[in-house]
Amino acid sequence: MCERTDQDIPLIQFRYQGADHAICPQHLPTLIHNPAALAGVLPGAEGLDPAAHQD
Repeated sequence: MCERTDQDIPLIQFRYQGADHAICPQHLPTLIHNPAALAGVLPGAEGLDPAAHQD
């Protein structure tokens, strides 16, 4: 996902569509609030809905 490794920054591991992925804390809000921005980086991201806000 990120161009950074666990040698550079702590990474958060997750599974999506049967594959293992890792994301840095800086990009986690993008995955939650604007996942389509990760299209081309995370397969299928363009089909993910952003989190609903309960403001």
